Amino acid sequence: MRNLSLSTLGPLAALILLVVLGTFLNANFLSAGNITNVLARSAFIGMIAVGMTFVITSGGLDLSVGSMAAFIAGMMILAMNAMLPTLGIGVPLVLAGMAVALGVGLLAALANGLLITRAGIEPFIVTLGTMGIFRSLVTWIADGGTLSLDFEARQFYRPVYYGGIFGITWPILVFAVVAVLGELAMRHTRFGRYCEAIGSNDRVARYSAVKVERVQLMTYVALGVLVGLATILYVPRLGSASGSTGLLWELEAIAAVIIGGTALKGGYGRVWGTVVGVLILSLIDNILNLADLVSPYLNGAIQGVIIVLAVVLQRGKSSAEGR
Repeated sequence: MRNLSLSTLGPLAALILLVVLGTFLNANFLSAGNITNVLARSAFIGMIAVGMTFVITSGGLDLSVGSMAAFIAGMMILAMNAMLPTLGIGVPLVLAGMAVALGVGLLAALANGLLITRAGIEPFIVTLGTMGIFRSLVTWIADGGTLSLDFEARQFYRPVYYGGIFGITWPILVFAVVAVLGELAMRHTRFGRYCEAIGSNDRVARYSAVKVERVQLMTYVALGVLVGLATILYVPRLGSASGSTGLLWELEAIAAVIIGGTALKGGYGRVWGTVVGVLILSLIDNILNLADLVSPYLNGAIQGVIIVLAVVLQRGKSSAEGR
């Protein structure tokens, strides 16, 4: 119980320490504007990380989510521009764009899932390949440049990112709903229990009448839909997509999952821990920018170090429990 308590409280303690450190380094750290910015920035990665939690818990991995987001954004923008003469500027155009984003996300994830569960190819190989495919496709479609949403359509669409209720923007609200539903699914549904059982030992799960391939496929599809949802909320921020859209999102999502306490090898998942992990990464990035401690170009390196340390700590904990 003591090890479990330390494992549970560790991410929360780190989050509190970061808040204290940020407050000490910059007086504007706790301002409403900065907190809203941190939470909004966390929302996109957070929604993807919630889906990634189920994938990793079931013993899988998805390296393509950042490239998938770029591809979805590009297809969404192209579709909205093409439908503009027919639908005009308004809610129908936005809803049609959202449907395209969710549909493309579902189909892209379905391709990943089928290759992994039906063709029997390792998740690392499949998603490494599709990571290159998705990003190359959007770069090719944009001819190496940027795909931009029509200006008037972008202005109409902007409130989806900048608007909200009670001063809380839509990305933050949607992330909160996704996190709550994800935690409930992980802790209180058969789907969550099946994910943990498959991640622990897929053979035993199969002998227990769990439809292993179906559950694993569902985790990838759910992740793809969440990538689509995150993209829906991200596109109105800039109104464009390019080959650099969603760069390193997969790194941040995986880091958040591991920092939050989900076992990298599968078998145990913690959605609320993933949410804490997302906030930790966002706060680190925010503190580095506010305090100007290191070059922003090193943020990816810092995230990589955090992933390695989180895995080392997990292995240390597993070794201690084994003894």
